[in-house]
Amino acid sequence: MSKQVARKTASRAENKPKSRAKKRSYDSPARQRQADETHSRIASAARKLLEQNGYAGMTIPAVAHAAGVAVPTVYSIFGSKKGIVSELLDQARFGEGYQNLIREAQQVSDPRKRLAFASRIPRQIYEAEIPVENLLRGAGMLAPDLAKAENERDCMRYNSQEHLIDELLKTKQLRTGLDRETARDILWCLTSRDIFRMLVRERKWAPEQYERWLKDTIEWELIGS
Repeated sequence: MSKQVARKTASRAENKPKSRAKKRSYDSPARQRQADETHSRIASAARKLLEQNGYAGMTIPAVAHAAGVAVPTVYSIFGSKKGIVSELLDQARFGEGYQNLIREAQQVSDPRKRLAFASRIPRQIYEAEIPVENLLRGAGMLAPDLAKAENERDCMRYNSQEHLIDELLKTKQLRTGLDRETARDILWCLTSRDIFRMLVRERKWAPEQYERWLKDTIEWELIGS
């Protein structure tokens, strides 16, 4: 092969990926919108099937048929029925009320003042999920299955609280003698779903009472006042 031909071949090889990259970049917003619409349609279909046919009747093939998509599409997006259940719970938990609280918290720079949101946010999440949890239990989803769907969220909650504890340490507001890991464990425990369930759902505390108690308890345990 001559040097001239080699240069032309190399030039075509260099230009081809760039052309494809531009096309992918151009198409990505439309593809993302389509993916979001498919995701939403499947979740909506699953919710209706859950209400009409119960958890046992909310099979992957039934969800796919109701959403007008192929069965592999449902698996590729949600992975399993547990994935669909997690999505339905997340839609309830992380709606407009939650988003507003997060935006409000992000405007607060003082870690001690931000600590108040550690009681407001759990109340918002746990209250919002009650109707879906009741639906799941009423539809025949067993408590152990529901618990499995929550394990990942508990791990994410533990990780998300790390920054707040570090800010309290950085500003020397963490209670004297309390180490970082113990503080994280305490905050994770106090903001758990189990405590909300025991006080609000079983002992019939008003959600407002739970939030006040949780705020005072968190401040006492982490700051000491």
